[in-house]
Amino acid sequence: MDIGARVAEARSQRGVTQAQLAAATGMDRTALAKVESGARRVAAVELVAIAHELGHRVEWFVEEPSPSLASYRGAQPGVAVQAIDDELDSLVRDAEFVTAHCPELVMGQPDPLPYPGTAEEAEEAAATARRLLGLEAGCPAHDFARLAATAGLLVFSVDLGEGADAGTVLLKRGGVALINGRRRVGRRRLAAAHELGHYLVADEFSLDWRVAATETEGIESRLDRFARAFLLPGESLRACWREWLADADETWRDAAVRAASHFGVDMSTLARRLVEVGLVDRSRADDVRRVQTKQADIVEKNLVVRDDLAPVAVPRPYARAVLKLFRREVITADRALGLLRGTFDQASLPDLPPAPEAELWDVTS
Repeated sequence: MDIGARVAEARSQRGVTQAQLAAATGMDRTALAKVESGARRVAAVELVAIAHELGHRVEWFVEEPSPSLASYRGAQPGVAVQAIDDELDSLVRDAEFVTAHCPELVMGQPDPLPYPGTAEEAEEAAATARRLLGLEAGCPAHDFARLAATAGLLVFSVDLGEGADAGTVLLKRGGVALINGRRRVGRRRLAAAHELGHYLVADEFSLDWRVAATETEGIESRLDRFARAFLLPGESLRACWREWLADADETWRDAAVRAASHFGVDMSTLARRLVEVGLVDRSRADDVRRVQTKQADIVEKNLVVRDDLAPVAVPRPYARAVLKLFRREVITADRALGLLRGTFDQASLPDLPPAPEAELWDVTS
């Protein structure tokens, strides 16, 4: 690993000049320049100071990235400056560390599904995926991160600003998906389902911008269809839609509000799916897209408001594994808090049993 190149990369991502970093870490600017060029080795104390100033752990500078992450970077020129690249790098390293010490977190992954080449094959893949994740027929796919973890995909949500919707990296065992938490809940869930599709067809890596934003052909379009079919299984949607419209007091708008809440999707996704399964024409679909769920709808229809994958979100099985490592004293409290990405504070960690008296005597004697 070229530590100097990593220092330069991290400094560039942070928007810091050599002079500014040198001043902040107490180094001479020419010494820092030599470190970055490889003409001078960096001392451990200097690297710790640099890592602290640039917001990375020391191992980020000294450990090789996973082969999948390296491939992802090589295939995505110019993405390194994006927030998603930095977050994926960190998440992949964290996930590989946790699974190495707690292998039961990811026992493996399903055999790859064939790439869906048609809309019908995308529907079939979605039905297969629902069975793999243990979803009963028609059951809404709530708590998406928990569901995906049963197939070995660890889904995290972080606010990435106006960058990419999502990205996925396939690991030696399992995979990591990162969802842009800046998006609304329906968009986050659609992006997560799309990434599940990438994972199940065993794409080594993926980076998705504006999921389901266009009618383009190709694998991305087929995975958009997969995602909608996974979240809105056709048979169940038809049954629910007709049941709600059968109520004399319900209109198509009421049915749309209920469907979006029940299945956890946004109105745009619902509108496209209603057309796909033959429940509305395109004119009515345009009406559905313009529907906004009001607080009155939530109260009068007794809807459950969910905020799936709200940032920062880590998969529950992953969090349990981190806490297990902390209880075993494999990791320190600071390391545990870092792995949990700010979703815990010091007081939220479990209490560790006091050290045995004999051990204390050995330390103090």
